Amino acid sequence: MAIEHVAIIGAGVAGLTAALALAHRGIASIVIEQAEQLIEVGAGLQLSPNATRILDRLGLLRRLESVWLEPESIRLRSGTRLSTIAEVPLGAFARERWQAPYGVLHRATLQKILLDAVSGQSLCRLVTGQRIDSPSMEALEAICGTKPDVIIGADGVWSVARQRIAGAEPARFSGNVAWRMLLSEQDAPDFIDRDKVTAFLGPSTHLVAYPLRDSGQINLVAIAHGRDPGKGWDHSAGGRTELKHAFRRWHPRVREMIDGVEKPRMWPLYEMPEGAWSNSRDTILIGDAAHAVTPFAAQGAAMAIEDAYELALELAMQDPADAIRAFATKRKPRVKKIRKRGAFNRFVYHVRGPLALGRNLVLAFRPSHAVAEDLDWIYEYRAEYRPEE
Repeated sequence: MAIEHVAIIGAGVAGLTAALALAHRGIASIVIEQAEQLIEVGAGLQLSPNATRILDRLGLLRRLESVWLEPESIRLRSGTRLSTIAEVPLGAFARERWQAPYGVLHRATLQKILLDAVSGQSLCRLVTGQRIDSPSMEALEAICGTKPDVIIGADGVWSVARQRIAGAEPARFSGNVAWRMLLSEQDAPDFIDRDKVTAFLGPSTHLVAYPLRDSGQINLVAIAHGRDPGKGWDHSAGGRTELKHAFRRWHPRVREMIDGVEKPRMWPLYEMPEGAWSNSRDTILIGDAAHAVTPFAAQGAAMAIEDAYELALELAMQDPADAIRAFATKRKPRVKKIRKRGAFNRFVYHVRGPLALGRNLVLAFRPSHAVAEDLDWIYEYRAEYRPEE
């Protein structure tokens, strides 16, 4: 059975990329979004070569290059001393080694670029302001005007589409929270690099900082152990006391910078246990809806983009049930390995005392090319593609 029409629940990075990838394969889709307007919450994100390679295939690289920053490196620094621990080159090095760029930009900018591309495709249609409480086939058919051949759940960690899948586990709180903050470049202290991604490693907490060329700001994300404030991505009213507590043993200049942020937003970090991604017939989850992970490997957006592109490839080649099974068989080992790398990074970033000293010594004596080799399996990954591309 040729697949002609797909319903996509959710218009985030995963859903919009899926619609665009399907259109490139001649498959029509309707993207269903509960929000009246697509206003992306959050702040910056990192797009590593495994993701930008796909976005290039979808014709988006030139637009991205006009607004993003390609950082010169990822620098690891001590959160208590501000000294450099290690550095991984990016920039021209990334393009040469991994044959694709590494870029940072605001999440809303990426979503706008994807939305513009989807809007320019005659095979794509976006329906906003449409809340789905029960994703029955009848409800989706009423919205789409026809019965979809396949339903793609791209509606995030608290997915509604997950109701269609027996054995799909609910999301669980990871025990960590992220504080997302923005500083204007002119207000940022001089220890924040303007051309790099900097990860400050401190006791039980780490802080990632990088410039956003598209907004003229510095993106700050602090991750630490914390309480679960409940569902939602904008807990701006609370968390200030906990934020100060998380940085109490850090360098005074870092604490001063954090104290100066006007509106830190606390996000609970939920993750998905391993479970079913599909009903093996006509419904498949992608991105965070299938396998939300904590951001210790900076691969959340990249996994969503990989999922969307590879699912479109499978759906273009075979019947829905076969395509769904093939997709899950290929993607699950990849995601599992990324999850393990994130858990390892979490341990390494947050160690204290003698373990932290040992970590710093090991990293300091490793040459940058050896650190880069550790990332090859992530960044060199190439989603399968066809000669007609």
